Amino acid sequence: MMRELGLDAYRFSLSWSRILPNGLANKVSDAGVEFYNNYIDEMIKYGIKPMVTLYHWDLPQKLQDLGGFMNPLFPEWFEDYARVVFEKFGDRVKHWITFNEPREICFEGYGSATKAPILNATDVGVYYCAKNLVMGHARAYYAYVNDFKPSQEGVCGITISVNWFGALTDSEEDQFAAEMKRQAEWGLYAEPIFSEEGGFPKELAEIVAKKSAEQGYPRSRMPEFSDEEKDFVKGTADFLGVNHYTAGLVSATEYKTHHPVPSLYDDIDVGSYTPPEWPKSASSWLKLAPNSIYNALTHLHKKYNGPIFYITENGWSSPPEADILDDDRIRYYRAALNSVLDTLEAGVDLRGYMAWSLMDNFEWMEGYTERFGLYRVNFSDPGRERTPRKSAFVYKQIIKSRMIDEEYEPDTLDMTIDEGN
Repeated sequence: MMRELGLDAYRFSLSWSRILPNGLANKVSDAGVEFYNNYIDEMIKYGIKPMVTLYHWDLPQKLQDLGGFMNPLFPEWFEDYARVVFEKFGDRVKHWITFNEPREICFEGYGSATKAPILNATDVGVYYCAKNLVMGHARAYYAYVNDFKPSQEGVCGITISVNWFGALTDSEEDQFAAEMKRQAEWGLYAEPIFSEEGGFPKELAEIVAKKSAEQGYPRSRMPEFSDEEKDFVKGTADFLGVNHYTAGLVSATEYKTHHPVPSLYDDIDVGSYTPPEWPKSASSWLKLAPNSIYNALTHLHKKYNGPIFYITENGWSSPPEADILDDDRIRYYRAALNSVLDTLEAGVDLRGYMAWSLMDNFEWMEGYTERFGLYRVNFSDPGRERTPRKSAFVYKQIIKSRMIDEEYEPDTLDMTIDEGN
């Protein structure tokens, strides 16, 4: 499939427990290492650069039983795992991502109940997870930079989900509400690494401390970074990976819904709105928002003094019964890539773009009810037959021509591998 599309890079994740069955680094699975060696070698054989994510939400059960991201030893466990991986694969892999989507790990898994481990510790889960995750990221980054990068000459960053949140109106209150939403959604994880000050976002930290005192807690529900920890984490990324899908408008007073008290969303106390004219996908949260990649990346570019970016996910979902003639997905990708062009013209240092996803896959709590693939997978067929959707042909044409031709229509649905790929 990668060869058919003409990809020159492919992002995938490693399974921690496939490599370290016990979770800890005392025992490495030879079979797990061989599995990934075969995978990586086959990509390189065809000129496809592997971009590897160390952690995409599958924590070994033993470590979860010990508290997972809430355990202060988590950063140490993660560094140990990262060192094994760098040693085994770093001779060929030159682009490393430590974590995929900290928000979805910490807020959805620990601060609510929409991702594993469904801890639902709404008061402190997201905040303690965020600090331990960021510290684990920094430890893995320094392990790479100090002990592997001199010989392997790669780069290491992190991928954060950054949907765009703009103000509903031009009022000062709505502008501040939008900033609070951005700090809660991605600033918790980006600010310690990419800001000059370090630590958690200042305004959000002040709000949580104030509410914690009012709620009777002896200290803020959001832990602090010591000055030493701030310095340790600051600058620990060679690039910022951005998973981007959609956008929303934020209000200080309108469109509010009930949230658990206390919780992250109760802390920021804002309302969210998406205009009804924005096209809808099969996912309730995913709409085609105008100029959202441009808005998100130019904001980050300015805020964090021009880091290197990769768009590490961007895509559209359809229902299981949808036809392979997926014009809605094609419309989305063309709009997104036009926004990428605007972003490049604005001077943002964007080095790559990854579509989500190559083929239909298991979408976490949604299972197989939402399909993101350029290739349709027949899950009722024991062979899991893969069929290119119309969007795959359009994406292939964009890759080949390096142009977005709004008029292009595939004249066949017979995908072939180009000579030389």
